[in-house]
Amino acid sequence: MIENTLLKSLGIEITHLEEGKVIATMPVDERTRQPFGLLHGGASVALAETVASIGAYELVNKETEAVAGLEINANHVRPKTEGVVTGIGTVLHQGKSTQVWDIKITDEQDRLICVSRCTMAVIKLKR
Repeated sequence: MIENTLLKSLGIEITHLEEGKVIATMPVDERTRQPFGLLHGGASVALAETVASIGAYELVNKETEAVAGLEINANHVRPKTEGVVTGIGTVLHQGKSTQVWDIKITDEQDRLICVSRCTMAVIKLKR
């Protein structure tokens, strides 16, 4: 399902999936760094929205509903130049038409790199 997607391009791997929680990793390398050698903020946001999207999709009825990102914000609190970051997403609100997810991105020493909040729209599929 991830072939030919942004997940594959950025090296994002889902390592844990349960109802209301998702964990994924992403390398900090030539695919995810900006020109000054730091983890690109956009790559962090892509990881955060990926975690929220996968988690949100697991909470809906897949026969009648889909999900899509509605809003995302991020605070980049620590630079990262190499290695791997881990995004841990947990659902804060699960409503009929929206979900709100909290995503914390950390480094290998569990230091906070980025904190993000993503609102997902729950979309009714037309039959």
